[in-house]
Amino acid sequence: MGTEGARALLERAGTLTLQTGNLLNWGCLRKKCPATPGEEVRDCIQKTLTEWSSKIGQDQNQETLEVLECSVAQAIEKINPEERDELKVSAKLFIVGSNSSSIRDAVDLACSALGVAQLDSVIIAPPPIEDGTNLSLEYLQPYWKELENLVQNKKIVAIGTSDLDKTLLEQLYLWAQVKPSSNQVNLASCCVMPPDLTAFAKECDIQLLTHNDPKELLCEASFQEVLQESIQNVKANKWIPLWLLRYSVIVKSRGIIKSKGYIIQAKRNAS
Repeated sequence: MGTEGARALLERAGTLTLQTGNLLNWGCLRKKCPATPGEEVRDCIQKTLTEWSSKIGQDQNQETLEVLECSVAQAIEKINPEERDELKVSAKLFIVGSNSSSIRDAVDLACSALGVAQLDSVIIAPPPIEDGTNLSLEYLQPYWKELENLVQNKKIVAIGTSDLDKTLLEQLYLWAQVKPSSNQVNLASCCVMPPDLTAFAKECDIQLLTHNDPKELLCEASFQEVLQESIQNVKANKWIPLWLLRYSVIVKSRGIIKSKGYIIQAKRNAS
């Protein structure tokens, strides 16, 4: 019943926005401890799609939406305005299709989902580049400009980077109007922080953080596969993920995670 209704909606929509809500309150995910961030993302997308589709009626006359919102009502959790000052809201944004204009959409949707006016920090993972091409300042600049605009418009307080070596981080720092406040280093690729990176970060007051995210947290093929598994015969190969945002809400005084979730946006290729 539900899958057929979901399939009908997906075949009419042009954009899909998927929100997992607060994973910490979602019992079916809490029972399982995924081995990798990639497995967690796939698991979350699949369970959200399955739960959402099961609640859709088979009414073929239901409203056709250009932007289809897929979420599980009981998992959505907005921040109480009275508690906002006690919480730090952070996000890491993974651009899947190389389009810098996605950044504003992602931040706006995260603010709306959490019921806040701004995010305290956003880290951007390096957008995808073609094989054999090195990441360069010129390539990063349009993405960083979008983030700077959001800082100037008070949608984000601080912005950071991920996986930049000392040379590229220094180039970005010298060029940028809004300086990076942090840089994440993947400890899978280096067990010890590079001394030149450490020295530069200390000199420029850039916080060095560690992470274990793969280079590509959600690829096109993986998204299409999980869409096909959840809602059969949906022409999954027409759906292209644009970006993935992972957020966390931390209680400042205690350092504990109060909320964590993912927001994903995908577009349907009409051709």
